Amino acid sequence: MEASISLLGSTKPRLSSLVPSSNVLHRRDFPLPALKLKKVSVLPRILQQKRLIRAQCSDGFKPEEDDGFVLEDVPHLTKFLPDLPSYPNPLKESQAYAIVKRTFVSSEDVVAQNIVVQKGSKRGVHFRRAGPRERVYFRSDEVKACIVTCGGLCPGINTVIREIVCGLNNMYGVNNILGIQGGYGGFYSKNTMTLTPKVVNDIHKRGGTFLQTSRGGHDTVKIVDNIQDRGINQVYIIGGDGTQKGAEKIYQEVERRGLQVAVSGIPKTIDNDIAVIDKSFGFDTAVEEAQRAINAAHVEVESVENGVGIVKLMGRYSGFIAMIATLANRDVDCCLIPESPFFLEGKGGLFEFIEQRLKENRHMVIVIAEGAGQDYVAQSMRVSETKDASGNRLLLDVGLWLTQQIKDHFTNVRKMMINMKYIDPTYMIRAIPSNASDNVYCTLLAQSAVHGAMAGYSGFTVGPVNSRHAYIPISRVTEMTNTVKLTDRMWARLLASTNQPSFLTGEGALQNVIDMETQEKIDNIKISSI
Repeated sequence: MEASISLLGSTKPRLSSLVPSSNVLHRRDFPLPALKLKKVSVLPRILQQKRLIRAQCSDGFKPEEDDGFVLEDVPHLTKFLPDLPSYPNPLKESQAYAIVKRTFVSSEDVVAQNIVVQKGSKRGVHFRRAGPRERVYFRSDEVKACIVTCGGLCPGINTVIREIVCGLNNMYGVNNILGIQGGYGGFYSKNTMTLTPKVVNDIHKRGGTFLQTSRGGHDTVKIVDNIQDRGINQVYIIGGDGTQKGAEKIYQEVERRGLQVAVSGIPKTIDNDIAVIDKSFGFDTAVEEAQRAINAAHVEVESVENGVGIVKLMGRYSGFIAMIATLANRDVDCCLIPESPFFLEGKGGLFEFIEQRLKENRHMVIVIAEGAGQDYVAQSMRVSETKDASGNRLLLDVGLWLTQQIKDHFTNVRKMMINMKYIDPTYMIRAIPSNASDNVYCTLLAQSAVHGAMAGYSGFTVGPVNSRHAYIPISRVTEMTNTVKLTDRMWARLLASTNQPSFLTGEGALQNVIDMETQEKIDNIKISSI
């Protein structure tokens, strides 16, 4: 019979009695390795946010105790290749790791998703801790790895490429590594190049992607055919939400064919909108570079009478770059993001706030995320929605639109002289090399991905969860978008910094925001308590 499981105990977790209807693990008389883990592939919609792990068990006893531990596991090659041999990890002979007190991560090491808890609360969701394992499932001389980058540019892509190559070579002695050029389409258009530590030695000093990129072009069958034909057995996929969904389809096809191929995803998005992980690589660099544009706008508007500067930053669905860049700068008077609707006219509107600031300071700076006010702009310009090759909505230029709206209002309605300055640094920001902080972060991501693939994990992505790197099921980072919560303290800090209106004064507007975020929390509580 099939039953769900959960772990207990701080050092050596043990399983409890299992019942078919339970979704948590309970204490019993045998340790975790005694059971073979199996991932559930189909669940009702309310459970999709929490992919629970199940175990094969021949008996079923009523649980003695339930501490609410849930392990959201990642697939392992032995799931469909049970006779796959394992080998000692080459790191045992590594000089670099010889002084490490604990070189290998235990199979019982996990990372908690939530670390702020109350007395008596359940332990909640956990992920496998990332890092090298004592046993690996690939011989170094038999590994043929490939790396592909997809989607838009982001600072740090080249660092991730470099560190995957150097990690495979320096830590595991792998010499056969291919770079797939031009995104997913490069798999079946035969665009490849050989990657060695020497080839990638200084690419981290450049922006963009050394392997080139593209949007779309995903054909699962063709891609896996090419992987199989080339004898590739490790695939490293760097990309955002759509790319990671493609990576999961590749893993599923690999499993269906019974191939010994580890598929590892490295999440990439400059907007920081990937769920579960603390932040995405390139985000710190983007925030730092955005300061130059904001500072330039402030200098411009301070030097003229009634100067209004608008800086448009990246953020299709999430306003993290705009929010954090505003908090870091302190010269911004108003920050507009996709999560917070705004209006122009009337009491509490943007026009009223601009006029107030101009009377007080004779200048102001507005930072706006590219995805803010898109419905407003589309309605004003009477255009229909279109999408790019990745399925993302093509955004209208809200910065230019807002600049014109402000200019028209104050010139024609308020009869005020106004000096508009508009700066759009988006492509400049995403094209630069990563800074020191992101370089270190990219190194950790790349090495964690390499360790995971060598250990036989597949269909996983990597990232920090509460500052500890973990292996996360790809489905968990693609099922929803990470967005700014307007009811959280960080947004309150921004409002306190800028003294801007919340734009939630309309009838029911604030309650709608609270209701949406409350419902999300209720859904999470329901799932955690099952």
